[in-house]
Amino acid sequence: MARGHTQSTVENVRRTPLELAAIATAAVPGLAPTAAAYSPDDDADFDSALLLDAEGKRWRVRSPRHPEASARLETEFMVLRAFAPAIRAELPFHVPTIAGTVQQGALTTFVYAHLQGSVLSIEELSAGSPDLAREVGTALAAIHDLPLTLVINADLPSYSANEFRQRKLNELDQAATTGKIPATLLRRWEHALEDVALWRFNPSVVHGDLHEDNLMVQDDTVTALTGWTDVRIGDPADDFAWLVASNEASFVEAVLTHYTQARRDVPDAHLLRRAALLAEFALAQYLVKAMAAGHRSMTAEAESMLQSLADDIDDSMRRDEEAAKAAEHEAALRGASDSSAGVPAVSVAAIPDAGKSTASPDSDASTTPGYDDTSTAAISVVSVTPLSAAERS
Repeated sequence: MARGHTQSTVENVRRTPLELAAIATAAVPGLAPTAAAYSPDDDADFDSALLLDAEGKRWRVRSPRHPEASARLETEFMVLRAFAPAIRAELPFHVPTIAGTVQQGALTTFVYAHLQGSVLSIEELSAGSPDLAREVGTALAAIHDLPLTLVINADLPSYSANEFRQRKLNELDQAATTGKIPATLLRRWEHALEDVALWRFNPSVVHGDLHEDNLMVQDDTVTALTGWTDVRIGDPADDFAWLVASNEASFVEAVLTHYTQARRDVPDAHLLRRAALLAEFALAQYLVKAMAAGHRSMTAEAESMLQSLADDIDDSMRRDEEAAKAAEHEAALRGASDSSAGVPAVSVAAIPDAGKSTASPDSDASTTPGYDDTSTAAISVVSVTPLSAAERS
């Protein structure tokens, strides 16, 4: 009883920037903050503040709100220690440096030397100059080109392509048990996860928690990347999901172009399709988290976003079906006209996805092109409700 009550208290009582400043002085001997302000973060997991000292230096303090968040910071500590000077020197951006820590019961608060730049919203990023898109693409490429030993030596999670796919299948099974995922989405995601060709990629180091709040930008330059709490070896599409969820197609394409140019390895052709799938599936993960925490308002919000996504997919499939029928009708009329003129008719058929077999004559209509509501080919054109930082955490 006492244990559960303690965790609830920790999660519900939020520390003010002034309280965090006082904690920081215990973590960094000699630190004397003269000003403190709120810092954007995963609010469900952390209390954060920016500090200014008498010498004009800036500091950032992150205090976990529960043991799981504290464990994430401990993981980040291991990751940042693995960034040897030689690795840091090759990166096109800075990574945080931990200045000190302080233990408070089961929780550990971390203080970082502040990094230059500011956080931009996804709208500000996508509306930025072409140089900014290049910077984001180059930063992503640098992450994914990091040596795998950085993760392996830190004893962090590592997944092969098939292990990652199986992990998502297990998560889908868990989400399905809630009974709150629309059937359209369950069929769509299961179809995508069973399409082995879609999941052929070379595993790389991934940030794992990349979104706009972890990008520091100054004068169209990505100056730093923060939030290294979920680093692992896995699918590089993970780090593109937040971009696809922004529904800013031109920005995503620009970032991908520069990413492809900067990477040492050639990215696989299905990277953005998997990123779109992961962006959609994040809504199901949010639902599972909300239900596990017993948050009714979060659960209702997740259900609403999932239903909205399912409705958009159904509408998209109907439009595709109508367009296909119109094209078929036009082709038939053209064929009849050409036939009457002595010209052989040309048949028009939809080209199936790469790696996807063409339906046989005996197949059910729901499995033929134009009727498949589980097709992953349209994933990248369906709008996904972006999750906030708090919802992603």
